[in-house]
Amino acid sequence: MHYPWALILPHIVLAGAAFLIFCIGALRLRSPRRLPFVLSLAASGAAGLIPLLGPDPASSSGLIDGSGFGMFFQVLICLLTFLVLLFTGTYARARNFERDELYAPILLAALGMILVSGARDWIILFIGLEMLSIGLYVLIAVRPDLPGSMEAALKYFVLGAVASAFLLFGAGLLYAATGQTGLAASVGQTPDGVLLLGVAFVLVGLGFKLSLAPFHLWTPDVYQGAPAPLTGFLATGSKVAAIAALLRIILAASPETMTVLAPILWVLAALTMIAGNIAALTQQRLKRMLGYSSTAHMGYVLMALLAVPVIGPEPVMFYAAVYVCMDLGAFGALAMLSPPESDLDDSSELSSLGYSRPWPAAVFGVSLLALAGLPPTAGFMGKFFLFRAALEGGYPVLAGLGMLTVAVAAYYYIRPLTLLYASEPGREPPAVRISPAGHCALALALLGLLALGIAPALVLDAVGGISVP
Repeated sequence: MHYPWALILPHIVLAGAAFLIFCIGALRLRSPRRLPFVLSLAASGAAGLIPLLGPDPASSSGLIDGSGFGMFFQVLICLLTFLVLLFTGTYARARNFERDELYAPILLAALGMILVSGARDWIILFIGLEMLSIGLYVLIAVRPDLPGSMEAALKYFVLGAVASAFLLFGAGLLYAATGQTGLAASVGQTPDGVLLLGVAFVLVGLGFKLSLAPFHLWTPDVYQGAPAPLTGFLATGSKVAAIAALLRIILAASPETMTVLAPILWVLAALTMIAGNIAALTQQRLKRMLGYSSTAHMGYVLMALLAVPVIGPEPVMFYAAVYVCMDLGAFGALAMLSPPESDLDDSSELSSLGYSRPWPAAVFGVSLLALAGLPPTAGFMGKFFLFRAALEGGYPVLAGLGMLTVAVAAYYYIRPLTLLYASEPGREPPAVRISPAGHCALALALLGLLALGIAPALVLDAVGGISVP
C-alpha cells in the first residue's frame, strides 16, 4: 500500500528529536547546556509547520487522519507544545532541573497527543493514549522537591492506567460487535447491546482524560503537585487530544447510537459544569481552583459536542484553540510569578504582585478574564459559539444551565484579580529572572488571548467546512 510519508513526518521528527535528546543525556556528550531545549523547540516547530506544507489535506492513511480535521489538531498540539517549552525552559533553568528527562518526555507526550487526535483506528488511539500518559507520568514527577509531586504522579499513574483499561476494553467490545478496528467503521454501524456497551466503556476512558464529572476527582491533586508550566501542558494537551477523539467518535456514530448516547452526554455535561464550578468556589489554592475550572470548561465543551451532528464541529474546534490560550496563559504566567523553592499557589501570595511584577501578572489577569468569559478576550467568543451551538442544536435547558454556571464562575476568577491589584502589599516572594524565552511565551499567550477574541475568524475560517473522513 502506498503510504503518504509526509503524513507521518511530524511523528518521525518528534520521536527522532526525543531519541537524540535522550542520547545526549545518556552519553553525557559535551554540548551547550541548552542544546536539548533548542532541539525540542526546533522539533515542535517543524512538526507544526510540516502539515501546512506537506500532505494533501484530503489524504489519509488507513490508520492516521491526514484531512483538514487531523491537521488542525496536529498543528494546534505542536503550537501548544512549543509554547509549553518556552515557559518550561525559563522555569526549569531558574530551578536547576533542566535535563534530558524534562524535554524528551514533552516531545513524546506531544507525539502521543497527535496520535490520539489523528487516530482512525482503535489500535493507534490506544498507542497514542499510552504514549502521552507515560510522558506525563514522568513530567509530573520531574521535580521531586516540589511538595506533593510524587503523590500527584502516583495518582495520575493509577487513574491513567484505569482510563486506558476502560478504553481498551471498550475497543475490544466494539471489535467483537463489528469485526472492525477502524474507529468510524465500528461506531458507525447499527448498534446492538455489545456495541453500545463498548462505546460506553470508551466514553468512560476518555472521561478520565477530559476530567468529566464524576471522573474528575484526580484533577486538583495532580495539578497542585505538578510544576506549573507542565500542569499547563497536562491541562491543555491531553484534553485537546481527547476532545479530538471524542469529536471524531460523535461525528462517526450512527443516528441510532447518538439517540442512546445523547441523554448520557446531557447528564454528564450538566454534572460536569455544576460540579466543577461549585468545587472551584471553595478553593483558596490557585492550582486546585484552576483544576476544577478545567473540569467546568470540559462541561461546556461536552454541551457543544451534543450539538455537533446538527451544527458541525467548528465551535468545538474553535474552543479547543481558545482553551489552549487561556489555560497555558494562566499556568505559564503563574510559573513566571512563582518563587524558586515552590510554585505560587496560595491566593494570598498574589497580594500586590500586579504592581511589583506587572508583566506576568498582566498575562495572568487577562487569562483569568478569558476563563471567566469576559470581552474582548478569546474566552468570551469561545463561550459565545459554544452556547449558540447548544441553542441551535436543540439543547436550550443545558445552555441556560451553562450560562448560570458561567455567572457563578466569575466570582472565583475575579477574586485573584482583586488580590493582584486591589490589595495591600504583602510579603513579596523572591523574584525569578524571566529569560527572553519566557518573555516570548508570555507575549504569545497574551496575543492569542486577545487576537482570538477580537478576530475569531482567524481560526473559524481555517476550520470552516472541514469534514472528518
